[in-house]
Amino acid sequence: MFPNIEFNEVAFKHSIKETNIRYALWHPLHEQLLDAYKNKWLVIGRTYQSADDAGNLIEVVYNIIDDDTVNVFHAMPCRKKFLSELNL
Repeated sequence: MFPNIEFNEVAFKHSIKETNIRYALWHPLHEQLLDAYKNKWLVIGRTYQSADDAGNLIEVVYNIIDDDTVNVFHAMPCRKKFLSELNL
């Protein structure tokens, strides 16, 4: 995965912690380029399992900035539409 991850402030709108977003990006269960866009990627991954996090599925959306950097602008608990489409 990309060594540099930038975060748009709206990525935290749904109270997903930066640590959990990074973990999902580094350990994706599913990753795809969204069909209607040239540079909008969806990752489905689990949050980091710790005393206060249960390893829940989240969706993360990012753009590739350059060969080493992505910009995350969306993160939230995974919606059912993705779970059913991906058989997760």
